[in-house]
Amino acid sequence: MDNNLTSSIGNLVNSVRKKKPLVHHLTNYVTVNDCANVTLAIGASPIMADDIEEAADITAISSALVLNIGTLNSRTVESMLAAGKKANEMGIPVVLDPVGAGASKLRNQTVRTMLEQLQFSVIRGNMSEIRYIAGLQATTKGVDASEADLENGLQSGIDIANGLAKQYNCAVAITGATDIVSDGRSVICIENGHPMLGSITGTGCMSTSLIGSFCGVTADYRMAAVAGLLCMGIAGEIAYETAGQQGNGSYRVALIDEISKMNSQTMHGRAKVYEA
Repeated sequence: MDNNLTSSIGNLVNSVRKKKPLVHHLTNYVTVNDCANVTLAIGASPIMADDIEEAADITAISSALVLNIGTLNSRTVESMLAAGKKANEMGIPVVLDPVGAGASKLRNQTVRTMLEQLQFSVIRGNMSEIRYIAGLQATTKGVDASEADLENGLQSGIDIANGLAKQYNCAVAITGATDIVSDGRSVICIENGHPMLGSITGTGCMSTSLIGSFCGVTADYRMAAVAGLLCMGIAGEIAYETAGQQGNGSYRVALIDEISKMNSQTMHGRAKVYEA
């Protein structure tokens, strides 16, 4: 555990709860409610406005923008681009969750267009999604990482995150058994979490919402990404201890409960983070 890291992240949690940043989401309808709830749980304020007539206007009054391509359609792609361009124009951080990148032509083209036209602050995805964005061989299994893509090891993930962060001048977060976050200069690894996080839908999307919440209070987007993933990982561990034996539904509720109770003391006591 790195005491300086956990102290910095604890301060970010306090900042979110104090400032209550407005986080605009253009996200998918499978997980939108949980994304709103975890944003509230960490102390931020969510808004979901995906119509082209207001997407940019809502972005303009927000502290961060989250773009999630989980349930794409041509209408929302236009709204995402409009919102992203407004955010870039106003210096508002933009977080990309490239859900299922590599799985279909629409997703692939949308991700390429976004990367060409928008500047992102953080890109967060699983190993298959990030490998696809990096131009590497990837075998996405729907919206989940494939076993084949996970077999390349931690160092491979670190190298991919570093390269992609440099290429797009942003923080890159790869989530998995060990989460990897790079800004192209240094890497932080996070070993918190629990396998049961994979048994309920939306924990990746929720992690991105947490990252967006932290981006709303700091310009250090690598630390924002670390803070979001650490919150999810620690909450996932505690939720399993308190409700995991009761089943998936109880675990999901407990996960949000634990995020709502997250504080610097809990993070300091349970964090498993280190600079690679």
